[in-house]
Amino acid sequence: MGPWLTAPADRPSRLRPGSRVAVVAPSGPVPADRLEAGLGVLREWGLEPVVAPHVRDVQPELDYLAGTDADRAADLQAAWCDPAVDAVLCARGGYGAHRMVDLVDWAAVRAAGPKAFVGYSDITVLHEAFALRAGFATLHGPMVATEAFLKDEPTREHLRATLFEPETVLTLGLDTAAALVPGRARGVLYGGCVSLLAADAGTPHSRTDARGGLLVIEDTGEEPYRLDGILTRLLRSGALEGVSGVVCGSWQECGPYEKVRAVLADRFGPLGIPVIEELGFGHGPTALTLPLGVEAVLDAPADGGRCTLTVEVPALR
Repeated sequence: MGPWLTAPADRPSRLRPGSRVAVVAPSGPVPADRLEAGLGVLREWGLEPVVAPHVRDVQPELDYLAGTDADRAADLQAAWCDPAVDAVLCARGGYGAHRMVDLVDWAAVRAAGPKAFVGYSDITVLHEAFALRAGFATLHGPMVATEAFLKDEPTREHLRATLFEPETVLTLGLDTAAALVPGRARGVLYGGCVSLLAADAGTPHSRTDARGGLLVIEDTGEEPYRLDGILTRLLRSGALEGVSGVVCGSWQECGPYEKVRAVLADRFGPLGIPVIEELGFGHGPTALTLPLGVEAVLDAPADGGRCTLTVEVPALR
């Protein structure tokens, strides 16, 4: 599973004032006040947000889920297959996408065509599904009811630009970006929250290699020894076989960063591929929006020059 990595995925159309966007909650329950604040931002952008029927649900027995697995899957599928909806935005991550991903009719999703889809963290499971089961490009970016989206202007503006004016944000990277392993690589972007990639490994429809792929990873709340185990599982499973390079984002609450860096260097160094650290995406206070499923170039100069990730085409058509 991985032929799509050798060629870019289908890109969705960009948004315009008046575009109708569905907000879904495939994972955890959504705080009502943050949801309303996020919807307000979308309206300020000139969008018409529509909240899916079960976004405000909480499953009674398992209160870490936003409603039942079937309802969360139905919300996503209905939004995607509605021709009046131009994009599908996740309200938040949390936990639960693994539980509902196989309840989605991916043939119906594929038939409906690509749409802008935005999320990160637990939503990584769905990014992989859209890539491998539908062949669609997606956006690893901030979610409507999350703190970074509501409180950090650069995070919010980068997502807005990606959705409306994607040709203005082809080169990605905060000033923190540095070369962990210098070099230059090209490939189709894929990845997300690395613990979710490891959890997906070995399941039906998951990738068996990474030929032609440029991996982007980040995580939160994983101590260095757990991060070591996560990366080791991916390596042992063969899921990283043939990967051309690695781009790392934030590692919030993953322990002292020097220890995280040591794990990254130890696990990726022997692969002989370039690695950028701290590009500026994920669970950090400022989170750039990264397009997945499009070709990009990783540039990590050995002389200490600026490290960047440059997409070959705009994320949206």
